[in-house]
Amino acid sequence: MEQTSNHVGQAMTKNQKWVLASTASGFSLENMDIMFLSFALAPIITSLHISSTAAGWIGSITNLGMLAGGAIFGLVGDRIGRVKTFTYTIFIFALATAAMFFAHSLPAIYICRFLAGIGAGGEYGVGIALIAENFEPHLIGRLTSVAAIGGQVGAIFAAIMAAYIIPNFGWNALFLLGIIPVILTFFIRRHVHESQEFIVAHKKTIANHQRISISRLFATPRLALQTLGLMVMTIVQIAGYFGLMNWLPSIVQKQQGLSVSGSSIWMIATIIGMSIGMMVFGTVMDNWGPRWAFGIFLLGSATVMFTILMVQSSIALILAGALIGFFSNGMFGGYGAVISQLYPTAIRSTANSIIMNVGRAIGGFSSVVIGLLMDHYSLGVTMGFLSALYILSFIVMSSLPGMRKLANH
Repeated sequence: MEQTSNHVGQAMTKNQKWVLASTASGFSLENMDIMFLSFALAPIITSLHISSTAAGWIGSITNLGMLAGGAIFGLVGDRIGRVKTFTYTIFIFALATAAMFFAHSLPAIYICRFLAGIGAGGEYGVGIALIAENFEPHLIGRLTSVAAIGGQVGAIFAAIMAAYIIPNFGWNALFLLGIIPVILTFFIRRHVHESQEFIVAHKKTIANHQRISISRLFATPRLALQTLGLMVMTIVQIAGYFGLMNWLPSIVQKQQGLSVSGSSIWMIATIIGMSIGMMVFGTVMDNWGPRWAFGIFLLGSATVMFTILMVQSSIALILAGALIGFFSNGMFGGYGAVISQLYPTAIRSTANSIIMNVGRAIGGFSSVVIGLLMDHYSLGVTMGFLSALYILSFIVMSSLPGMRKLANH
């Protein structure tokens, strides 16, 4: 795989800096939006008098929108270019998020969240493809993790804003901040350029009359097995992440008696844990390969889920949140890095978008499942469910031939 990048130790080019900054910004907006929903969930339940299950559907419908957006914009990104597509997705996402200000009924919230999901779904695959095509393969693990860490800035911003805006202006007002990303699209279009790798691959695809389609992810039995295996892994990743992020503030508020601002402090600790986890994961992956990195973090996630049951103080609660964040979301950048190395340039955006957004669409139902478990069972049962999912992902990861192949490079 030919890369248009510098060797380790050399300074990044201006375009590489913009690629990393714009991808991190895209992730930041997505995380900001997830956290808005996370903190708004309890006030939405109260103001609209809905059940935990109905509220859980808000997150799941967002993820169904992401699947639709990933399918559409993943293909568009491979056909017309990463940069144009990236700006379109951010624009749709920003307007749909801001429209939540006017959503005063459950159907209106569902519609806005589905549209926001369409925008966010296209963003991930295109952003990861930009990184993969502008940097060398042995740097992709760390750099996708750096972009994902940059994304946590949006989550911290959302936690701080939620603590101030929700008590003073109500949950609807929080989503008005979603209009900010529109400014970002201007800078991306002005400064980020398509990589030489994409331009060459795109010309070759046209010259050979090759079709860019989702079916290429399943072209051979081995490829189909790889694609399905990676989908299972992303389903577990998203089930854990969305389930925890959508419900943990509510759990903390209910079980520990913390206010929204108190749970914001707890959530910031979780985000810091995630960021450290991402950097450690990226370093392990680039030095020892994805099997080691995913193995450590998947088994770690399965274990630390239960720490939330043992906390007796606020300090212990903060440490538990950071530990859960470290393992459960430390892996996030790794999926894009692995997918980018296992699929060719011509379908890289499609592969990243489809695999990750199938994970989001199915894994996103964990919000509903966790809502049901919380309505009828103990917190221990809920955490046991998540722990079992991480063990399943570890078994699938261990069986993928592509993972072994990358480990030997």
